Amino acid sequence: MQFDITDDATDPAIARIGDELTAFNQADVGPSDRRTLAVLLRDGDTVTAGLSGYTAWGWLYIQRLWIDEAHRGQGIAGQLLAAAEAEAITRGCHGAYIDTFNPVALRTYRKAGYAVFGALEDFPRGRTRSFLMKALP
Repeated sequence: MQFDITDDATDPAIARIGDELTAFNQADVGPSDRRTLAVLLRDGDTVTAGLSGYTAWGWLYIQRLWIDEAHRGQGIAGQLLAAAEAEAITRGCHGAYIDTFNPVALRTYRKAGYAVFGALEDFPRGRTRSFLMKALP
Protein backbone atom coordinates (compact mmCIF):
# COMPACT_ATOMS: atom_id res chain seq x y z
CA MET A 1 0.00 0.00 0.00
CA GLN A 2 1.10 3.60 -0.58
CA PHE A 3 -0.04 7.13 0.21
CA ASP A 4 -0.76 9.37 -2.76
CA ILE A 5 -1.01 13.11 -2.30
CA THR A 6 -3.01 15.09 -4.84
CA ASP A 7 -4.55 18.49 -5.39
CA ASP A 8 -6.86 17.16 -8.12
CA ALA A 9 -10.38 17.49 -6.72
CA THR A 10 -11.73 15.76 -9.85
CA ASP A 11 -9.91 12.54 -8.98
CA PRO A 12 -12.56 9.77 -8.76
CA ALA A 13 -10.98 8.71 -5.46
CA ILE A 14 -12.14 12.00 -3.91
CA ALA A 15 -15.71 11.23 -4.97
CA ARG A 16 -15.40 7.76 -3.47
CA ILE A 17 -14.32 9.20 -0.12
CA GLY A 18 -17.43 11.39 -0.08
CA ASP A 19 -19.73 8.58 -1.19
CA GLU A 20 -18.36 6.14 1.38
CA LEU A 21 -18.53 8.66 4.23
CA THR A 22 -22.10 9.57 3.26
CA ALA A 23 -23.08 5.89 3.28
CA PHE A 24 -21.39 5.37 6.66
CA ASN A 25 -23.09 8.40 8.21
CA GLN A 26 -26.48 7.41 6.82
CA ALA A 27 -26.15 3.94 8.35
CA ASP A 28 -24.93 5.49 11.62
CA VAL A 29 -27.38 8.38 12.17
CA GLY A 30 -29.87 8.22 9.30
CA PRO A 31 -30.27 10.25 6.14
CA SER A 32 -29.08 13.86 6.23
CA ASP A 33 -31.82 15.19 3.95
CA ARG A 34 -29.13 17.53 2.62
CA ARG A 35 -30.49 20.27 0.37
CA THR A 36 -28.77 23.27 -1.14
CA LEU A 37 -30.07 26.66 -0.06
CA ALA A 38 -29.33 30.00 -1.67
CA VAL A 39 -30.78 33.47 -1.19
CA LEU A 40 -29.93 35.90 -3.97
CA LEU A 41 -30.49 39.63 -4.28
CA ARG A 42 -30.71 40.66 -7.92
CA ASP A 43 -30.70 43.94 -9.75
CA GLY A 44 -32.09 42.83 -13.09
CA ASP A 45 -29.89 39.96 -14.23
CA THR A 46 -27.04 40.90 -11.90
CA VAL A 47 -26.60 39.28 -8.49
CA THR A 48 -25.67 42.06 -6.06
CA ALA A 49 -25.68 39.99 -2.88
CA GLY A 50 -26.21 36.43 -1.87
CA LEU A 51 -25.92 33.66 0.62
CA SER A 52 -25.32 29.99 -0.12
CA GLY A 53 -25.14 26.88 1.97
CA TYR A 54 -27.21 23.85 2.73
CA THR A 55 -29.53 22.25 5.25
CA ALA A 56 -28.82 18.81 6.70
CA TRP A 57 -29.67 16.91 9.89
CA GLY A 58 -31.82 19.76 11.12
CA TRP A 59 -29.18 22.47 10.70
CA LEU A 60 -28.58 25.30 8.26
CA TYR A 61 -24.92 25.74 7.35
CA ILE A 62 -24.15 29.08 5.73
CA GLN A 63 -21.04 28.55 3.63
CA ARG A 64 -20.83 31.92 1.90
CA LEU A 65 -22.37 35.35 2.31
CA TRP A 66 -21.35 38.14 -0.05
CA ILE A 67 -22.60 41.65 -0.72
CA ASP A 68 -21.39 43.87 -3.54
CA GLU A 69 -19.34 46.72 -2.12
CA ALA A 70 -21.81 49.34 -3.37
CA HIS A 71 -24.60 47.73 -1.30
CA ARG A 72 -22.78 47.12 1.99
CA GLY A 73 -23.88 48.83 5.18
CA GLN A 74 -27.58 48.76 4.26
CA GLY A 75 -28.69 45.82 6.41
CA ILE A 76 -28.75 43.38 3.51
CA ALA A 77 -26.70 40.75 5.36
CA GLY A 78 -29.30 40.58 8.11
CA GLN A 79 -32.05 40.27 5.52
CA LEU A 80 -30.20 37.46 3.72
CA LEU A 81 -29.68 35.62 7.01
CA ALA A 82 -33.34 36.06 8.00
CA ALA A 83 -34.56 34.73 4.65
CA ALA A 84 -32.25 31.70 4.84
CA GLU A 85 -33.28 31.01 8.43
CA ALA A 86 -36.98 31.23 7.50
CA GLU A 87 -36.48 28.69 4.72
CA ALA A 88 -34.44 26.47 7.03
CA ILE A 89 -37.28 26.49 9.55
CA THR A 90 -39.74 25.38 6.84
CA ARG A 91 -37.30 22.53 6.15
CA GLY A 92 -37.46 21.49 9.80
CA CYS A 93 -34.15 22.97 10.98
CA HIS A 94 -33.62 23.84 14.64
CA GLY A 95 -30.26 25.62 14.31
CA ALA A 96 -27.92 27.52 12.00
CA TYR A 97 -24.15 27.91 11.94
CA ILE A 98 -21.54 29.94 10.11
CA ASP A 99 -17.86 30.80 10.42
CA THR A 100 -15.81 33.89 9.60
CA PHE A 101 -12.43 35.51 10.13
CA ASN A 102 -13.70 38.97 9.17
CA PRO A 103 -14.32 41.29 12.16
CA VAL A 104 -17.09 43.19 10.35
CA ALA A 105 -18.90 39.97 9.47
CA LEU A 106 -18.48 38.75 13.05
CA ARG A 107 -20.28 41.87 14.34
CA THR A 108 -23.01 41.40 11.73
CA TYR A 109 -23.63 37.77 12.70
CA ARG A 110 -23.69 38.62 16.40
CA LYS A 111 -26.18 41.40 15.69
CA ALA A 112 -28.33 38.81 13.91
CA GLY A 113 -28.39 36.65 17.05
CA TYR A 114 -25.49 34.29 16.39
CA ALA A 115 -23.20 33.36 19.29
CA VAL A 116 -19.56 32.29 19.09
CA PHE A 117 -19.06 28.67 20.17
CA GLY A 118 -15.46 28.23 19.08
CA ALA A 119 -12.45 29.98 17.61
CA LEU A 120 -9.14 29.24 15.91
CA GLU A 121 -6.41 31.81 16.48
CA ASP A 122 -4.18 32.81 13.54
CA PHE A 123 -6.57 31.35 10.94
CA PRO A 124 -5.42 33.09 8.78
CA ARG A 125 -2.34 34.49 10.50
CA GLY A 126 -3.22 37.62 12.43
CA ARG A 127 -6.96 36.86 12.46
CA THR A 128 -9.27 34.64 14.46
CA ARG A 129 -11.69 32.33 12.70
CA SER A 130 -14.89 32.36 14.75
CA PHE A 131 -17.57 29.67 14.61
CA LEU A 132 -21.06 30.88 15.42
CA MET A 133 -24.45 29.25 15.89
CA LYS A 134 -28.02 30.29 16.44
CA ALA A 135 -31.00 28.31 17.66
CA LEU A 136 -33.97 28.54 15.31
CA PRO A 137 -37.54 28.56 16.63
